[in-house]
Parts: sequence; structure tokens; C-alpha cells
Amino acid sequence: MFLQKLKTFFLILTILGTFFLIYNWYDNYQFKNNPLNQTIIETINTKHKELEILTYQKFNIKRKIPVIISEKMPSKLYGAATYSKSGQIQIFLNKKHFQESLEYMIDDVLPHEYAHALMFIYGKTTNQNGGHTLKWQNICKSLNGSRCDRFVNHNDIIMGKTNFF
Repeated sequence: MFLQKLKTFFLILTILGTFFLIYNWYDNYQFKNNPLNQTIIETINTKHKELEILTYQKFNIKRKIPVIISEKMPSKLYGAATYSKSGQIQIFLNKKHFQESLEYMIDDVLPHEYAHALMFIYGKTTNQNGGHTLKWQNICKSLNGSRCDRFVNHNDIIMGKTNFF
């Protein structure tokens, strides 16, 4: 009797686990093969607009900095601010990481990269601490960024040409 109940329990557990794995696979497949949903796009646009307003209010800079969602960025990068020789500044956000944490991408990564973009505008680019100088930290905090004291990998700032457009 007990052995039969144990077999039934494990059979049910195996079936539920299989459904869970199939659902996760399908969910990941859908996320990977479709654009971000409209709610996420609106959240990004709202934060972007907020950053533009803060940039003007606190730094008197009224410059449009495009934010681009990229599927081609290396997984280790959450975002990147780029500066071309022609003076074009762009912010790239890694689409893959929006599935992990929308809040982190919006509240941490976007202001982080926006602070790098402002450093480009000021002409204060440096490799010191991966570009995370005290001036950068103060700009990031002024943009209501979280975790602006973090020093991350030196490859987070990408100058020049990029290959994930």
C-alpha cells in the first residue's frame, strides 16, 4: 500500500515537473524570439524621459541620447554607452537581461549607462576604475541611479565602433 502511494506521488511529481520544464522552455523561447512587450517598452521610455529631464535640470544638457535594445550584446554586458569618433552617443541595453529583472535594468543599468553618456558629453572619459570615477558616481546619483558606487568590469564602457547594432 505504502509503496503504491509512493510510486503515485513520484509519478505526479514527474508529470508536474515535466509540465513546468515545458512551460519554462516555451516562455524562454517566446521571450527570445519576440520583441519586448509593450509594457516593458513603455517603462523604458518613461525612465528615458525622466533621465532626459534630470539631465536638463541638473546639468543643463538638452541632448537626445538614443536608447537601443539589442539582442546581439554579449551576455556579460547588461548595457553599454558608446561614443563614436563622429561624436554620436548611444546607449544599448541587453534584451536578454530584461527577462531576469526589469527593475534592475530600469533602475540600475539605464541610469548607469546614462551617466557614462554624460561623461562622454563632458569629455571626461577615462579607464580609471572602468570609467566609474567619483565624478561619474555623482552624475549617476544625480540621475537617481541605484548602486552608483559599484565598480564593474573595465569592458562596460565601449568606445568607438560596436558590433551589436
